[in-house]
Amino acid sequence: MTTTIDGVTPRVLAPSLPARLSLTPRTTLAGQLDGAWWPYSRDLYAELPALADALDETWGRITRVTVNPARWPVIPHKVPAAGHTVHVGWFTEQDPDKLILLSRTVARWDLLVIPPETEPAAAARLMSAASIPGSVLTAAALMAAEAVIGGAVDARVRENSWETEGGACMSPFGHPIGCPVGSPPTDPWR
Repeated sequence: MTTTIDGVTPRVLAPSLPARLSLTPRTTLAGQLDGAWWPYSRDLYAELPALADALDETWGRITRVTVNPARWPVIPHKVPAAGHTVHVGWFTEQDPDKLILLSRTVARWDLLVIPPETEPAAAARLMSAASIPGSVLTAAALMAAEAVIGGAVDARVRENSWETEGGACMSPFGHPIGCPVGSPPTDPWR
């Protein structure tokens, strides 16, 4: 049986969906992050196989993953991936918005983990920012910046809604105040 965690459908119910991943191009510039991963749910058991499959060809076989338990309700010790097992560990000292991947051949990668419930525009901004070669921004810094940017976008949407609904041009009694368009309503009390 598969359960829903945090209102997001687990990947087991949608196995054909590819891993949503953005990786830093191979350069000599080392940064804080090697890219970003946007899982479909908070179910590591369901999400990690697709991530490991997507990375196995380019980075070598993923053998270990570490996470912070603050973002994952259940942390399995082992997850089966295509032909091998990924061992999962957790550390409370690790940034909660980061996933660390280890392989036998290449070494270690740090990925920003974008929460599954993130809006597509915000996820696109985060994936792009996490994939900049040589960036000194940490996962926590990127998430904090997105919270500010997302808040500014929300404020603009609310303001535009207010303006298009006539909010700035209407008195508390429903009469236009200096509106450039339209005529005042007739007074039903006269």
